[in-house]
Amino acid sequence: MKSCMPARVFLLALLAALPCASQPTNQPATPAKPEPQTPQPAAAPATQPGGQVIFERSIDENGKTTTKATQAGETSAQMVGAPSLEDADREAIAFASIDLDAHLQTAGQQLAVRALITVRNAGKTPLPRIPLQISSTLNWERIRVDGHDVTFPVATLTSDADHTGQLHEAAVPLAEPLNPGATRQLDVTYSGTIAASAQRLITVGTPRDAALHSDWDQISPAFTGLRGFGNVVWYPVSSVPVILGDGSRLFDEIGRQKLRLSDAAFRLRLTVEFPHAEVPSIAVVNGHPIALAVSDPQNLNADVAGSATASLEAYTLGFESPSLFVAVRSVHPGANVTACASPEDEVSVKTWISAAANVSSFIERWLGPKPRQQTTLLDLPDPDDVPWETGPLLVVSLRASPPEQISGVLAHALTHAWMAPRPFWLNEGAANFMGVVWTERHQGREAAVASLEAGRAALALGEPASPSDGPGQPLAAAISPVYYRTKAAYVLMMLRDVVGEDALGAAMREFNAVQNSIPGGPPPGNAATAGAFEQELRKAAPNADLSWLFSDWIDADRGLPDLTIDKVFPNAVQSGNWLVTVNVSNTGYAAAEVPVMVRSANHTTAERLLVPARGSAVKRLLIQGKPIEVQVNDGIVPETQASVHLMKLGQAGPSEQGPNPSSAPAPPQ
Repeated sequence: MKSCMPARVFLLALLAALPCASQPTNQPATPAKPEPQTPQPAAAPATQPGGQVIFERSIDENGKTTTKATQAGETSAQMVGAPSLEDADREAIAFASIDLDAHLQTAGQQLAVRALITVRNAGKTPLPRIPLQISSTLNWERIRVDGHDVTFPVATLTSDADHTGQLHEAAVPLAEPLNPGATRQLDVTYSGTIAASAQRLITVGTPRDAALHSDWDQISPAFTGLRGFGNVVWYPVSSVPVILGDGSRLFDEIGRQKLRLSDAAFRLRLTVEFPHAEVPSIAVVNGHPIALAVSDPQNLNADVAGSATASLEAYTLGFESPSLFVAVRSVHPGANVTACASPEDEVSVKTWISAAANVSSFIERWLGPKPRQQTTLLDLPDPDDVPWETGPLLVVSLRASPPEQISGVLAHALTHAWMAPRPFWLNEGAANFMGVVWTERHQGREAAVASLEAGRAALALGEPASPSDGPGQPLAAAISPVYYRTKAAYVLMMLRDVVGEDALGAAMREFNAVQNSIPGGPPPGNAATAGAFEQELRKAAPNADLSWLFSDWIDADRGLPDLTIDKVFPNAVQSGNWLVTVNVSNTGYAAAEVPVMVRSANHTTAERLLVPARGSAVKRLLIQGKPIEVQVNDGIVPETQASVHLMKLGQAGPSEQGPNPSSAPAPPQ
């Protein structure tokens, strides 16, 4: 590729191997996993093996961009003043496959993409148009349906799913409506620039500096980071417009998009143009490193860019937003981790690698001797940038930090490299769970419970108050992080208390070994893998009653329990012993097994009590010395109002003092 100054010509040469022919219209989608399409020519004349240029972009000295199409004439996009599609149309579109040929020109912050996408009508009525959206700094240039160019309107849509706060939405017309269950293949081309933008956060009052440290997505020579839907929409999507500040709608829509893409086949071919002085050394797609083939002829004119190519063959995407990272970093291999550091963090990266080795031995005891894949640590450009993760990739500043802080972060991140990707709630929940257990090991039970409590209020707010308020989000179909991360971690902590640490560890190790041994990975869908995990738990703890936990906490969402200490009856028996009867009620719709503790001046006794939904239960405990306090729950079981309940027993006896429950959380003893 040649370039000259002041004008730089940016060419997108698309390989002949990229399929272009459309599938037959209005055929029901088959349940089989989508396969890469057989390569077909885009038009009647066959393309040459070397590829074919379908458009050419020039940028003059004033920064003005012009596009010249070589086959289809002028762009078929027509900007209109207002969106013409309804949310029902956007919600009906599901993606069966996404096949991308992407070209980055890092010096100009440019992205050009040709995409072959297969969409399915997941709705109940025929669709005369297909909605497609990309970031507002990218422009639709050409869309082909059934091998023919179509003219389509493009509207600017307000949505904080992109860091600019806007999307460009194309309404692609169809010659025949897309029937429910049917699929259609589209060949689309789009391009533009992706620079750092924090417009959506600044609009809601976030200080500019803080906003840019959160929305750091951009294309640049040293670091390109495109995190996907929810940050920057660099690939085609069909989504409902959402804005920050509207409750959890943005985060729910991010999860909904992940769920709708989880069974899609994803493929990428990548070309990167870069300045000679900044040769990329690492490329990561959807959390997985891919090898870069670099061509950087130093004997050519400095204006001629170097190039690098890479590819990711088709695979089932899973519960992830498609993401792309390309960076100039030095690579440091370690135990189960590869750290990619910027020059200023070359020294401190050794601390991260050492911590990874230490944490790995801890995770092995829970999840097995070997991870499914290496964890990649990618150094952020600025030490104040907000970390981000997807699958086995953690994008974080590798600056010097206290070892205990680094270890806590890695306990979470490394778990993703061990855990089977399905069910999603178990993968995400296990990472949070391992972080909490690590905290408990090194900082104590109180610190571990406090880390869980930090997310309980949001969980309680999101849960339905009763079944009549809606089905909530069962973990197998959860789309909100407060469920598939926070609630899932709570569930695993509860399981540890119910079946014991040894049994839970054995079940997780065996489940992981079986799922990771399946050729091609676990099958699509959450139900089968969730059932496999339950089977392993029952084998590891055959005498434990788990029916209530799966029924109320995993397979369905019945909200949270709401416990109360109703009455306490202490009775002196003999030899200084007291028999204490504790009555506990539950006004919630989910059952809960919680510890009941009785304390005297010098002793504490505890037993577990299963309190049914909308019911009550009684526990009798024997303790040495006169009881002075009763506690129900220790913070491990999340409740609507509080997760620790205390009742002080007065010197005159409870019959005179009466119950004195406290709903304020207290540290567990």
